[in-house]
Amino acid sequence: MTGSDATPSFRLAYVPGVMPDKWVRIWNERHPGVPLTLTQVPAGAAAGRLLGGDSDAGLVRTPVDRSVFSAIPLYTEQTVVVVPKDHLVTAVDEVAPEDLADDIVLHPLDDVLDWESLPGRPALERPATTADAVELVAAGIGVLVVPLSLARLHHRKDLTRRPLKDAPESSVALAWPEDAKTDQVEDFIGIVRGRTVNSTRGRQQPPARGGSADADRGGARRKPAPGKSAAGKSAGAQRTGKSGRGAPKNDRRGKPRRRS
Repeated sequence: MTGSDATPSFRLAYVPGVMPDKWVRIWNERHPGVPLTLTQVPAGAAAGRLLGGDSDAGLVRTPVDRSVFSAIPLYTEQTVVVVPKDHLVTAVDEVAPEDLADDIVLHPLDDVLDWESLPGRPALERPATTADAVELVAAGIGVLVVPLSLARLHHRKDLTRRPLKDAPESSVALAWPEDAKTDQVEDFIGIVRGRTVNSTRGRQQPPARGGSADADRGGARRKPAPGKSAAGKSAGAQRTGKSGRGAPKNDRRGKPRRRS
C-alpha cells in the first residue's frame, strides 16, 4: 500500500488521569473518515512515544521539553491528599502541609508533582506506582498527595480526599514533536481550543465566496415593484419634483389635504 493509498488517521497518546472523551467525540463528529487511535501511556513514557513516532500528539503532564516539543497548556489540576475515611483531616474542608506532619506521606516513583520538600514523614520505600500507593493508604500505612484526576481514577469506597493548599500543582498540555506538525494535529488543536468547525483560525475553512456567488445573491434579491425606482420612490414623484402638483401634500398629521 502506497502512502497515497493509506487511510489517514490520528494517533493520540494520553497520560493517566486525563479524560479525552469530549475531544474524541468532537473529532469523530467532524472527521468520520479519519479514525482516532487512543493509547494510554505512563506519564514518564509520553515524551519517548512522541519522539519515537508512535503517536502524532499527546495529552501530557508538564513540564514539556520545549527544545523538541511544541505544546499548548490546557488546564491546571487541584492537588489533594488521599486518606482513609476515619483520618483526622476529614474533619476539615482543606488541609495544610503542616497538618500531615505526623503522617507517612507516600511518594510513588511515578509521582507527577514537583516537590521541593515532601510534607510529613517519608516511607521506608517508595511505591512503584500511584496505584500501589493507593493500596497502601487503604491498608493504613500512610497518605498520598496527587492531582485530583488521579485520586478520582484510583477511587475506593474506603478512602476519601481533601484539597491540599500550598502544594505543587500538575498541569496538562497538548504536545507534539516540533518538526512533525501534521494537518491532523492542527485539526485537534482547533478542537481542544474550542474552535467551531467553520472557524477561520482552524485548518478547515468554509469555501471562499467569489464574485459569481455575490452576483447570484444579488440576482436573487426582490425586484422593485412596478412604478418604483431602485431608490424606493414612485416614478410619479420623481417626475413631479418639488414644483410639480402630481402628488397631494400632507398636513402635519400625515393625511392628504384636499385640493381647493
